Amino acid sequence: MLLLLGIGFLAGIITALSPCVLPVLPILLAGGATGGRRRPYAIVAGIVVSFTVFTLAAAWLLDLLGLPDDVLRNLAIALLFVLAATLIFPRFGLALERPFARLTRRRGGDLGGGFLLGASLGLVFVPCAGPVLATISVLAAQHKVGLEAVLLTLFYALGAAVPMLLVAIGGQRAAGRLRAHGLALRRAMGVVVALAALALVFNTEQSLQVALGGYTSALQRHTEATGSAEARLARLRHAQHKPVGSGYRAAPEFKDISNWLNTPGDRPLTLAGLRGKVVLVDFWTYSCINCIRTLPHLRAWYAAYHRDGLEVVGVHTPEFAFEHVLGNVRQATRDLHVTWPVALDNRYGTWNAYSNEYWPAEYLIDRSGRLRHVHFGEGDYGGSEREIRTLLAEGAKPLPTRLTSVADRTPTDRSTPESYLGYERLQRYAGSKIVPGRAASYRFPFGLGEDELAYAGTWTVGPQAIVAGPGARLRVHFQAQDVYLVLGGKGHVQKLVAGTPAGTVDVNGYRLYTILSGPAARNGILELRFDPGVKAYAFTFG
Repeated sequence: MLLLLGIGFLAGIITALSPCVLPVLPILLAGGATGGRRRPYAIVAGIVVSFTVFTLAAAWLLDLLGLPDDVLRNLAIALLFVLAATLIFPRFGLALERPFARLTRRRGGDLGGGFLLGASLGLVFVPCAGPVLATISVLAAQHKVGLEAVLLTLFYALGAAVPMLLVAIGGQRAAGRLRAHGLALRRAMGVVVALAALALVFNTEQSLQVALGGYTSALQRHTEATGSAEARLARLRHAQHKPVGSGYRAAPEFKDISNWLNTPGDRPLTLAGLRGKVVLVDFWTYSCINCIRTLPHLRAWYAAYHRDGLEVVGVHTPEFAFEHVLGNVRQATRDLHVTWPVALDNRYGTWNAYSNEYWPAEYLIDRSGRLRHVHFGEGDYGGSEREIRTLLAEGAKPLPTRLTSVADRTPTDRSTPESYLGYERLQRYAGSKIVPGRAASYRFPFGLGEDELAYAGTWTVGPQAIVAGPGARLRVHFQAQDVYLVLGGKGHVQKLVAGTPAGTVDVNGYRLYTILSGPAARNGILELRFDPGVKAYAFTFG
């Protein structure tokens, strides 16, 4: 746990050294310059407390109250304008004696006013997305906030606070040299705060961030995105579950299934009712390319061994919102020739019962209902088929003498990792600062490092997907033979590889689309240009 907290602290420091901190720097300087010796510490304390509390609880609170996602941010910006006004116009400050003048100008105000200013900054400060922040966001979104999540968020905020504190102290010391011009300095700092708040309203600070480049991603790769760090973050995301492994233990029952497909009358199945059969439970989702590449093997096994007592049950656990829709899943099972029973695990009840973490994942259950073999991801189809045959042979029935013969399409060359585009799981992003939940303008950086991506034009960046506006473009520096993208809506996406047009994708529904496919691996820049309204969820590469 101590190592994880250290990783969170370093991730916070990287955030405060990145272009993401630019919007709050002028306010930190001005806030430190307009108060007593303790004011910088009060400002930073307000940032730490506000960021920690609202990062973990804002989604729950706003959902409870039925308020829009950006209401707290807008309230904080309004408060910054009020605080700026008390600095520029002393009489206005006096008129707001309660509570603002008391907090910002009187003897006790260095602490109270500083904390209030910091609390406002904690709401408008949007850090650069990275693995630590992504983990915190996922836990908060799923309402799985325990002590470890609180401590990780706190240490992340403390790490970000260290450089910010130095900036605020620097502003205070600079103001000390200009003490003879106190009133003029206060008014100047009030103007600075007002201009910075105005920049936050219109997101005009993004051009400065782009000009400084995407060096944050390089720093993250050497701290919070290392294999060791990501393993610890993964354990935190799933700390409430213990993995279900093989070893002759009773397999968990299907739980909280919302619908069944491909059963008589779409009636539910139970493991108890399947006793006497060998059951292969396949966790999948229809827009996952890894799952799609597994389906030919499942079809072959189902055709070869179903009469001998094999039952395949596909547990469809959705990754994206559109995969919850019964009609979409029903159509996908037809298009993908999935003829075995499919359980819609929309509430993750069965996923959690198995403590599963992967798409695809195969759990093989013997005739007595005991879990005997587990395999995560693609590959080793021969090994899985041998396990199936071993369990079927325990019934003393003759089996086909030959194994099925389906080519293994699992990629073996190095390729770019799966890349999500919504802010909840965004990684290796090198563009303008993300503005969550509302339309904003983005610009490409001067260059992209390997596996990095960036937006340009107008996008609305949601938790799972990005929605194209006017001039929307997307670039990724990829290495792969094939490139796939989950898209939704209706429209067209133009493709350019290394600046050369490479065709158009017609988007006519929510599913996985093949963007590039070729005989050999490629390494280069892929640019996509979107019609307004088209949604993009995640890249996969193979």
